[in-house]
Amino acid sequence: MAKQQNICIAGAGTIGTALGNVLAVKENLNIQLLSIEKEVVDDINSKGINTQYFPQIRLHQRLRATLDISTLRSSDIVFLAIPSVVVVPYVNSVKEYLNPDALLINLAKGFGSNNETIIDILKKTVPNQVCTLKGPTFARELINQMPTAMTLGADAEAVFLQMKQIFESTTIHIDFTKDVIGVEMLSILKNIYAITIGIVDAHFDSPNLRFMIFTRAFNEMRHILLRLGGKQETMFRYCGIGDFGLTALNDLSRNRTLGLLIGKGFFTDDISGKVVLEGRIAAGIISERLKAMQVPESDYFMLNELIKIFSGGYNIKRFIGNLLNNDSLVTDSNI
Repeated sequence: MAKQQNICIAGAGTIGTALGNVLAVKENLNIQLLSIEKEVVDDINSKGINTQYFPQIRLHQRLRATLDISTLRSSDIVFLAIPSVVVVPYVNSVKEYLNPDALLINLAKGFGSNNETIIDILKKTVPNQVCTLKGPTFARELINQMPTAMTLGADAEAVFLQMKQIFESTTIHIDFTKDVIGVEMLSILKNIYAITIGIVDAHFDSPNLRFMIFTRAFNEMRHILLRLGGKQETMFRYCGIGDFGLTALNDLSRNRTLGLLIGKGFFTDDISGKVVLEGRIAAGIISERLKAMQVPESDYFMLNELIKIFSGGYNIKRFIGNLLNNDSLVTDSNI
């Protein structure tokens, strides 16, 4: 009989609830959603429904929710299913409650404080083993039991074997890499370039053009990834081309939707300062990092064009023409 394990999912939003619902089918797993929203906790425990995030979905009866952070003391695995900007402050606020032997798994896609990856910061913040789990995953699909794939980035293969057992006999499939920085960076880069694809699709509903730009974007992501310390082969994991394809080509994607709005002319000066989607924030951070590294701007031409839009005063009609006129794909000899 499989060993009983206690799993805490910090965050009872869409992805946390969906993940918890998938894992709750396994009788050897005790799943707790740890939330700060009393109404959400009460609804899950009393009605079996997360009325705020999935009002039409009946949750598994074994899925429970709590407001009590002391549940972390007995947790063997802690999934961090909260927005990227609050992951590090949250962990700092609860670290005294963490079981020191617990595995921490970051699900958030974005930078932490000081423009470092969340994993890099957590490794300096807590003694726990930390890893990252990213892939082409819409929460709505996940909670509806659709087969879903993710990449586990961890320093040790033993973590992959542990997680493979956790997800065994569920709808979640995982692959593995030790390129943790690559997994983290790709989860950030795909949001940026999904905006670009959205802009293109807003102007032209053309499969030829869409996949021409998609290919160029994927290539630019590759060169940036290598500059930032990731490995090329990670591009072909679920966290790479899988997550980029999902985010760039599906209208459920928020960053693609931002691109569509920009392309249709709805991104005005009045609202531009209020948009805080991951892609927009990350674009500026990565551009500044590449400049500091003195990377040639030809390596990230598409990224620079997107930043010009966010900066204002850019004629959006020139955007696609500029991309098309830039045929110089960087060769590996320049890296």
